[in-house]
Amino acid sequence: MNNPPHIHLQLVSDPIYLSGARELIAAVSRRLGFNEEACGQIALAVDEALCNIIRHGYDKRKDAPIWLNLWPSVDGQPGLTLVIEDEAKQVDVEQIKGRDLEEVRPGGLGVHIIREVMDVARFEKREKAGMRLTLQKRRPLEPAKGGA
Repeated sequence: MNNPPHIHLQLVSDPIYLSGARELIAAVSRRLGFNEEACGQIALAVDEALCNIIRHGYDKRKDAPIWLNLWPSVDGQPGLTLVIEDEAKQVDVEQIKGRDLEEVRPGGLGVHIIREVMDVARFEKREKAGMRLTLQKRRPLEPAKGGA
């Protein structure tokens, strides 16, 4: 994104802040016109991404930086774009995938959930350290009111 984010949040990788990040994203999504179901899905995707950064990227360290940036559109259309960045260990983006849904056990569904509920979920390595996750969700256009 070439223009500065409308929201720029820096937090440390302590799970205590996850609920606040979820609430912020859900509230902003609501203000941007998403319905309650979509707000919950967007907040869940962000929560899963942050949990994965803390658990896998930072090996549960509680003092490492995470940045969350938000823009209120997707390529000029109604929606939102979120970019989450960290300085955690880099991973091959081809290796980032959810586990097989047929395998019944707890955990391992974060990436699957993120990709399922968002229109775009793009993982990439940052230049010097860490990863970047770009999430996009388009807002459905309201049907025309009235009729001819």
